[in-house]
Amino acid sequence: MTSEAKPVLFVLTSHGVKGDSGQPTGFYLGEVTHPLAVLDAAGIKVDFASIEGGEPPVDGLDLEDATNARYWNNEEFRQAIRTTGKLADVDPASYSAIFFAGGHGAMWDLPVSPAVQTVTRKIFETGGVVAAVCHGPAALVNAKLSDGSYLVSGRNVSAFTDSEERAVGLDKTVPFLLASTLVERGATHHPAPDWNAKVVVDGRLITGQNPQSATGVGEAIRDLLAA
Repeated sequence: MTSEAKPVLFVLTSHGVKGDSGQPTGFYLGEVTHPLAVLDAAGIKVDFASIEGGEPPVDGLDLEDATNARYWNNEEFRQAIRTTGKLADVDPASYSAIFFAGGHGAMWDLPVSPAVQTVTRKIFETGGVVAAVCHGPAALVNAKLSDGSYLVSGRNVSAFTDSEERAVGLDKTVPFLLASTLVERGATHHPAPDWNAKVVVDGRLITGQNPQSATGVGEAIRDLLAA
């Protein structure tokens, strides 16, 4: 790594319910552990923040997944998740990259968080990397640059597709359809078939489509930071 050997900030949703359905949600565990495994292996430090701080709700607690199990059974990781910083209290200058994990909860609090917009803009405009996977790109739908333009405008992105949202039966539950909304903001969305890995790198913007893309997003973050 170059002089930008600052940590990567992983941001997790604090929202725990899927709309009016009453169904629990939160951040999707595999979308944290899989990129984390890549960065850990590369010696890149990671810090955790969430919208409200403290312990965010978790979804996708699949411990048949060996990477999930390894981290979930690791007390250091669990303690880091229990004690996330509040995003609004973060100093963007301390980080080389920001990464937004998905999980359906991200659809409710990431788009409307002023801290998401501020920290994302500052990291991006000072040469840092902005990355997100699955529903994590919900953080980008309202993120603007200092000139007032949407960060994603004119850029290539990947995100949880409208087709995948319909496939999981939540297209009427989420507050908006993510891929369509990114297109409305001026992005070019590149979908793969449902549940196929897809990672799009456009300069310092890295986005992935679904949980299957989480490792690839981690690899892209690693590679950009090492460049």
